[in-house]
Amino acid sequence: MRADARANYERLLAYARAAFAEHGIGASLEDIARRAGVGTGTLYRHFPSREALLEVLLHDRFDTLAARARELSATAAPGSALTCWLREFVEFTGTYRGLTAAFTRTLRDTSTELHTACEGMREAGASLLTRAQRAGVVRADLDALELFTLVSGLAWSYEQTSAAVPGRVTVDRLLTLALEGVAPTALPDRGRGRRRGKADEPPERRSPHTSVSEQAKPGVDEGDPLITAGTEDLRGAD
Repeated sequence: MRADARANYERLLAYARAAFAEHGIGASLEDIARRAGVGTGTLYRHFPSREALLEVLLHDRFDTLAARARELSATAAPGSALTCWLREFVEFTGTYRGLTAAFTRTLRDTSTELHTACEGMREAGASLLTRAQRAGVVRADLDALELFTLVSGLAWSYEQTSAAVPGRVTVDRLLTLALEGVAPTALPDRGRGRRRGKADEPPERRSPHTSVSEQAKPGVDEGDPLITAGTEDLRGAD
């Protein structure tokens, strides 16, 4: 790439990053080109589509999340590793307003640049799910697509709610509730649950309300929202 073309490329990335941070991923590409001092033709030569531009901006973050999954798999208990990684994934989807919806679309449209770019990240997250299932802390019938759909939906809901009613909900709380829903049949009795006494209601279930950020500490299973009643200490289990 010639020096002037490289300069245009870097300028476009800088202004795109600023525009997406301010206006979300729906920011005008024409406005980005104008602010960068180039024509729209130059922008599209470097980035043929909005998703191609997003892929370049987010590539390093995809790689970081994939590496983080491998690190957690090696250092944390299965339930804690999955919990911690999903929380970081939800935080990542909040990088730019509208990114959650774009990521969700990649789950069903495999032809996009963004789908290909985040494939390694999804595979790394799926390996954490498989490890947690083998340890018995996540229900065995949950697949990776379902998990990503669930957590992406949670992230989208948080994005919308926090914009409309700031401070009323937290990622920790929503993620804790979601993860309790994918745990096997029962959660441990920590003295803070509520018995459902009617015969037509679900079996007794005890629900810890410790935040995800407190629970997801590498190598520590106590307080892990994904551990089920009767499960042995899972340190080091795979």
